[in-house]
Amino acid sequence: MNNIDNQPLFQIKNLKKYFPVHQGLIFSRHVKDVKAVDDISFDIIKGETLGLVGETGCGKTTVGRTILQLYRPTSGKILFEDTDLALLQENDLCRIRSRMQMIFQDPYASLNPRMTVGSIISAPLDVHTSLTKKEKQDRVQELLRIVGLNPDFVNRYPHEFSGGQRQRIGIARALAVSPDLVICDEPISSLDVSIQAQVVNLLEELQSQLGLTYLFIAHDLSMVRHISDRMVVMYLGKIMELADRNTIYLRPYHPYTRALMSAVPIPDPDIASRRERIILKGDIPSPLNPPQGCNFNTRCPIATELCFQSEPEYREIEPNHFVACHYAEPPMNEK
Repeated sequence: MNNIDNQPLFQIKNLKKYFPVHQGLIFSRHVKDVKAVDDISFDIIKGETLGLVGETGCGKTTVGRTILQLYRPTSGKILFEDTDLALLQENDLCRIRSRMQMIFQDPYASLNPRMTVGSIISAPLDVHTSLTKKEKQDRVQELLRIVGLNPDFVNRYPHEFSGGQRQRIGIARALAVSPDLVICDEPISSLDVSIQAQVVNLLEELQSQLGLTYLFIAHDLSMVRHISDRMVVMYLGKIMELADRNTIYLRPYHPYTRALMSAVPIPDPDIASRRERIILKGDIPSPLNPPQGCNFNTRCPIATELCFQSEPEYREIEPNHFVACHYAEPPMNEK
């Protein structure tokens, strides 16, 4: 576990991000909304790593980009040290944006192929600082050393590096302005397994050295358990469960969380053979037309008529353990 002081750095309250869908070429009209993020609330504690997991299309990346105001929220509050980012105008937002940075998923697409490594890493310094040219050069070389690259690489171009090296360049760029929060949007999903471990170890070392706070978005549940302090489980734009990482893995209350955790490989074949494997049937419904009631009711093995009529309350079922399910209860072996 990381050294955390239990003070919220970010407070996300009733956040919604809908993308409008229009129909008609000439007289375009608003017909529906894609409910990418639909009324979610959680805190990001200073100094922690908060893992965000869920199936493809559940809204994980949209959450990260909306927190950074790359997408403006439809409604809700994003409080950063009591400042609501959703209410800030662009000029005011620019002044505070240096304290929030992002590491993108694709190290090939997130770096400009026409810019040198030195120019890529110094770009945030050009915008947010008044350092001299020499100070910027020194800072870029220092950042390359911090992420484990040769400082002499400043004049090379992205195509001269491997995927893992490019992701290290992306990390260096994110750290250039000494941010408080770094949103890691699946930073290891496109890398080889051996390189994944190196990048995750680097992120942990940097967090320890620089006191960073991470929102770590990923598909790899075992990796999220390794790096996270707490975990958020999302499904179709909503939070299903939020708790300490070990609680989520060992004592999941929500049926969807149980299904996810049952899919995590276990290296011990004896334990794996005794574990119940939960197979969800059907596909995720469209966020254009989510189900009435609980979003998970079309695939839930314990759904009743109540689940199709009423949306479950997102509530604290145990201290610091939040669940959105009418029938949330401990696993069978704890009853």
